[in-house]
Amino acid sequence: MTDPVFHPLDPLSAAEFSATVGILAAAHGVVAPAWRYANIEMAEPDKAALAGFDAGGAVPPRQAIVTCFERATNSTYKALVSLTDSTVVEWTHIPGVQANFTVDEWTEADAALRAEPEVIAALAARGITDLDLVFMDTWTYGEALIPDKYQGRRIGWSDTWVRSAPGKNPYAGPVNGFHCVIDLNTMELLEIEDTFTVDKPEIMGEYVPRFVPDRIREASTREELKPLEITQSQGPSFTLTGNRLDWQNWSLRVGFNHREGMTLHSISYDDNGTRRSIAHRLSFAEMMVPYRDHCDDHYRRTAFDIGEWGLGFMTTSLELGCDCLGEIRYLDAVLHNSAGEPYTIKNAICIHEEDNAVLWKHVDHDGTEVRRMRRLTVSFHVTVANYEYLTYWRFYQDGNIECEVRATGLMVVSHLPEGVAPEHGTLVDERTYAPFHQHFLIARMDLDVDGTDNTVYQTETEMVPIGPDNPYGLSLRQQNTPLRTEQEGKGDMNFATQRTWKVVNDNKTTGIGAHPAYKLVPGAAFPPMFDPSSAVLDRCRAIEHTVWVTPNSADERWPAGEFVNQSGGGLGLPEWTAADRPIENTDVVLWYIFGIHHITRPEDWPIMPADTISFWLKPFGFFDRNPALDVAPTPKSACHTETGAGSCCSSSEGGH
Repeated sequence: MTDPVFHPLDPLSAAEFSATVGILAAAHGVVAPAWRYANIEMAEPDKAALAGFDAGGAVPPRQAIVTCFERATNSTYKALVSLTDSTVVEWTHIPGVQANFTVDEWTEADAALRAEPEVIAALAARGITDLDLVFMDTWTYGEALIPDKYQGRRIGWSDTWVRSAPGKNPYAGPVNGFHCVIDLNTMELLEIEDTFTVDKPEIMGEYVPRFVPDRIREASTREELKPLEITQSQGPSFTLTGNRLDWQNWSLRVGFNHREGMTLHSISYDDNGTRRSIAHRLSFAEMMVPYRDHCDDHYRRTAFDIGEWGLGFMTTSLELGCDCLGEIRYLDAVLHNSAGEPYTIKNAICIHEEDNAVLWKHVDHDGTEVRRMRRLTVSFHVTVANYEYLTYWRFYQDGNIECEVRATGLMVVSHLPEGVAPEHGTLVDERTYAPFHQHFLIARMDLDVDGTDNTVYQTETEMVPIGPDNPYGLSLRQQNTPLRTEQEGKGDMNFATQRTWKVVNDNKTTGIGAHPAYKLVPGAAFPPMFDPSSAVLDRCRAIEHTVWVTPNSADERWPAGEFVNQSGGGLGLPEWTAADRPIENTDVVLWYIFGIHHITRPEDWPIMPADTISFWLKPFGFFDRNPALDVAPTPKSACHTETGAGSCCSSSEGGH
């Protein structure tokens, strides 16, 4: 807090993590290895406190929220720790819940299982004797699937994979029908499920160049690319001051925590000298990945990558020229291990500008006017075991915000007996199939459009019936329905009416008489395709609708519940919205559910080309006209042809 660019929304520093652990150790004896720290995060001040600080007022108290558990008793506790006063403000036992899995538990479970004599013997019976090639990938359990004899324990179940040689892809070597159940507090093997075997087929599951067979590499006809160099000789056009980012009228703050990974705060736009708020906070609040195959190898495979694990813990360091290209600025992220010891993820967040073709253009008899589109991209990447998720928030000169997610990495596969065709997946190699699955992402968007009190409208396009006023059947009209209660706030995609949702400030009027709004332009939304009675669906009823609207509450951050690991059903959004609270002209949160309906392909094997999905937030009556009219033409020096510099963008500048 002595940093001159400190802001109350800045994530916890390494020193603050250490201080938090020291305070809890002194007050309650929370010390590893008897205890594990599942998560520590900064307690964000409320909007009033932030507004006071930004206006030159007092610094809000600096606090940390902690979830930890005692291993011997399997007891979970939550704490609120004051870093300002070095005290424990709250210390609460939360019975009957399991904290998120930690990376340390995942790593220790792999080592413990590979050293377990029963596991070694069972694998040897299958002809697997080199344990250095074996990888035990421990997953979480859903409450409805936990056997009664293991109720009350903190448990996981493992997949088993075998590399064909050191350094090769483990996910190309599934050990079908072999799974272990493990107590994660004691690292005790509880059970080996050895249900069936499949003869291993000859497959090509490698993607690292040195392991790809010569016959495949030598068959390539791809020509080598010439360099594509992106340079900004004068540096980038944005400024990064601490965690505050300013660019082309935009201003925002970049945050980070263990669960959501990167978060964006205090997003505003300078509209000709007036600073106008758009969003208080944008993040991903949950990601559910159910595998849609009921066989022994896959029926438990439903991952909650945010609630059970945490995107922050899975965030990877980014590399220039590989993950990010151009004039890059990075932000590091600080997290902690299960002992509470801090560590730094270097280059966790990438910030850069991108050219994005034409912003606007017109050609007439008097010449041509063209403006190139520049966008600011803020991104982070996570690796969740076999999959990578790459998240990009993009800000445009015309006031648009785009959220893009790319999924890549390695698909889970299973082998098949001779003559058997996969029913719930796609054949991707010899007797090898990848099961169908879905990736549901839930964006939590606390929009404050020109102020805190907003109303969400469901907006649909309607065909006007042919009649005296519409003789040719041409006319369309727009229906805008205000959503007044939480039950009305549940909505689904409707392709036939091109349904969208607008967040409107009915208390303000623009120069042309409109109420300022931002419109959610949905993309990549699909139905859950679950039987309503499914116990798997019950753990995340949030995916039953495309959109939910709730009144903003600091206690309502997690749409499938706060404690997702080994959780039961009906938690989060369905629980909160049962009260059917009013949501009109108040501080609202818009929840958007989108993702990838992954019908697996041979082209996704052995490594998946990035599958790209996105949605947009677009100004709708927020501005009186195109806010990008003042974008300057691109100088001729930026354009090149085989013969040298070309002319760009404007007839008045020597145009086309």
